[in-house]
Amino acid sequence: MDRLPYQAVISGVGSYVPEKILTNAELEKTIDTSDEWIVSRTGIKERRILEKGKATSDMALEAAKKAIEDAGLTPPDIDFVVCGTFTPDYVFPSTACILQSKLNLVNAACFDLAAACSGYIYSIVVGSNFITSGMAKHVLVIGTDANSRLVDWTDRNTCVIFGDGAGAMVLSREEKPEAAEDRRGILASFIKSDGTGWKHLYQPAGGSLHTPTHASIDEKLHHIKMEGKETFKFAARAMANASLEALEKANLTTEDIDLVVPHQANVRIIKNAMRKLKIPMDKTIINIDKFGNTVAASLGIALDEAYRTGRLKDGDNVLLVAFGAGLTWGGIVIRWNKSLIT
Repeated sequence: MDRLPYQAVISGVGSYVPEKILTNAELEKTIDTSDEWIVSRTGIKERRILEKGKATSDMALEAAKKAIEDAGLTPPDIDFVVCGTFTPDYVFPSTACILQSKLNLVNAACFDLAAACSGYIYSIVVGSNFITSGMAKHVLVIGTDANSRLVDWTDRNTCVIFGDGAGAMVLSREEKPEAAEDRRGILASFIKSDGTGWKHLYQPAGGSLHTPTHASIDEKLHHIKMEGKETFKFAARAMANASLEALEKANLTTEDIDLVVPHQANVRIIKNAMRKLKIPMDKTIINIDKFGNTVAASLGIALDEAYRTGRLKDGDNVLLVAFGAGLTWGGIVIRWNKSLIT
């Protein structure tokens, strides 16, 4: 039995995408591809690209400011910052600490979390545990990635997929109601990994094993490398598994879900997973056509869009689900509560 006295509710959300839009038509001019090829295989029509001179933390800053304002809080109210990213400003210090300096988060302990496209899910799980354990009253969760910095723009199998952006969420502490039906916010979560598949999606050089050299740069080892077929097979299976595990923990079924917010990696993967779960696509938010795969930012951007466009009502059961490099995957069930927070 869950004896923890607190629940983690969502008090604020926010997101940010850069202004620069890179369309499929523009990519047609530089690589051997076409709009039809990209859309049919991924569902992507355009993506956002971070301007030169800006970094991952700059996108996190804009999303975080919106989420904190949406929560009716100020930066000093935040106790912890958990930042999911695989494109940090620097190897060290953490992007979360850089964000702290930019946003005056003077009372927060800050750190990064690396789970690639599952980074937002993992960060919410960590942040909610700070809340439910009583260690924190308000936690800022960030998912932010400048993927264009790691893309090989001559590799049509990867460069058409990724875009840049940031999503943010403020989790706040509430006394937990006795009745399960009265609970809201984070109801249940599930995360898992399988390190045997790490080589399906990775960056070969730039870490401690292969430090930067002229050869590693010439061989383009600092760019994203992906085994597309293996990743696709893993993804649909992992998303379905994570969804069912999280729902079971929440004592809900797929029929109880009002909206699914899936990781925006590939529209075919999303449709495949929803078909396995027997969830109709009209209960699923899709924005990959506008933003591409923004990795850890993906869920935060999609959830914020669902909120801003009125697709979420208080009391809705919402399923967040993602998969990523590692291999990692996870799901979270939320009872939407946003307008009840003051």
